[in-house]
Amino acid sequence: MNTNAIMLLHPYRHGGQWVFDDPDHDLVKEPFVSGADRIIDRMVEQIPGAEDGFALLFSAAPFPDHNLELAWQGVEYNGNWYYSARLDQAGWLCPALFAYFETAPERIYAQFKPGAGAPAGDYS
Repeated sequence: MNTNAIMLLHPYRHGGQWVFDDPDHDLVKEPFVSGADRIIDRMVEQIPGAEDGFALLFSAAPFPDHNLELAWQGVEYNGNWYYSARLDQAGWLCPALFAYFETAPERIYAQFKPGAGAPAGDYS
């Protein structure tokens, strides 16, 4: 598990899907699905070039400039549902969530902002 208070990912589009890589957790092209992808679509609308990669900071505790709060709703298929009141939208986070948190947090705070493009590598 990650011991950072605020974690950082660089999601990007691959094959029409939002994915991320995290070599520290052996995750390659880990997809966001079941509503989490649609939440990302809405949150990056104003980020130029987001498809090539953006910065996603997230934490179980509020932090300055977070622009999304997700509230835990329940467990399904070994993953967890979270709801954004701001977007009136829910998304499912797969068990990869536990690479970052020991247990599913009651709330996840996130900041979506321009950042480095997708990590170097062959994404074909």
